[in-house]
Amino acid sequence: MPASTVLPEYLKLSLSERIQLVEDIWDSIASEATGEMALTQAQRLELERRMAAHQADPSSAVSWEQVRAKLFSGQS
Repeated sequence: MPASTVLPEYLKLSLSERIQLVEDIWDSIASEATGEMALTQAQRLELERRMAAHQADPSSAVSWEQVRAKLFSGQS
C-alpha cells in the first residue's frame, strides 16, 4: 500500500491532543536549538536600525489590520 494512502497516526488524535503534540514538539526544538536560532550580527543590526527608524517616526508604522487588508485585497 502506498504511503500516501496510509492515515498518519497523529490524525487519529483529537484536536486538543494534536495541539498538545505540536506544543511538545516546539518546546523540544526550542530547548535544543538555542544557539542555532540566534540572530546574526547583520540581523541584529537591521532590527536595531528599524527600531531607531520607528522611534524617530512612530507614525510611519502600519497596523496589522492595514497589512492584512492589503494582503487579502490583492494590492501590491
